[in-house]
Amino acid sequence: MHVFVTGGTGHIGSYIIPELIAAGHEVTGLARSDESAAAVSALGAKVRRGDISDLDGLKAAAVESDGVIHVAHRQDLLPSGGLDAVAAAELQIMLAYGEALAGTGKPLVVSGSIGSPGWENLGRPATEEDPALPGGDAYKGTLRVRNVVELTVVGLAQRGVRSSVVRIPPIAHSTTDAGFLPLLIGLAKEKGAIGYPGDGANLWPAVHSRDLASLFRLALEKGPAGKSWHGIEGEGIRFREIAEAIGSRLGLPAVSIPLDVLMLPGYFGFLANLVTLDLPASNLITCQTLGWEPAQPGLLKDLDNGHYFPAR
Repeated sequence: MHVFVTGGTGHIGSYIIPELIAAGHEVTGLARSDESAAAVSALGAKVRRGDISDLDGLKAAAVESDGVIHVAHRQDLLPSGGLDAVAAAELQIMLAYGEALAGTGKPLVVSGSIGSPGWENLGRPATEEDPALPGGDAYKGTLRVRNVVELTVVGLAQRGVRSSVVRIPPIAHSTTDAGFLPLLIGLAKEKGAIGYPGDGANLWPAVHSRDLASLFRLALEKGPAGKSWHGIEGEGIRFREIAEAIGSRLGLPAVSIPLDVLMLPGYFGFLANLVTLDLPASNLITCQTLGWEPAQPGLLKDLDNGHYFPAR
């Protein structure tokens, strides 16, 4: 299969491209700079110069491919427009893919977030069959504003696209991780302690980036249309356990940050809205339907591999 990949030089994409090539697929990666083009080539893929803001270019690439994996985001819009602007731009991209792929039956696999759907009061772990809840004005500036993107992707199945969403957890860990976990570690070093919200019982799912890459490949190869997949290694880890694991490796105490002061200027800063998320979820349908089995070290074990805490 000839696969067009966006975001191929990012944290997740840089694992997806080698995963696809190892499985025998031909890959073309989008690159907007000479540096990105070199990185795509180094991963073994062909290079298509362009940018995800060029909707006509994306449509042309989709038409020329046998399938699309989209993991890029308009991060350049965050400083001026926040999550709302990123979601609005992403929606236009999905509609463009829909125009290009309608009636073809080709696969379109798009990255989503396990933290955005809005399942806070389910009373059970969320499953892949739980739809993302509508966003709207009440949720501006939050992860939930992006749900319109997931709902649109899933809806493309009604237009003859084999579309699906891979919901990614807050922590995707690996040797090249530059996401929330390094932020938490850096914050602990800065503050002299690692904090957790309230009693720290809220669950955060995680996954190794290599396992996540294999899930994207499986969704591309055999995922049914109109589905959401959960790229998580388990139902979740208590935030306090994550904090204590970081603290033990840094030789710093893990301390509770009371919920009534969490949103005030203080320990977590701009992460305050995120660290309180409670995201219990199941991957059972994903594993049974696609035959996906996370095989890499879990989060707590991966913290012992050295790359998060290099020797001084």
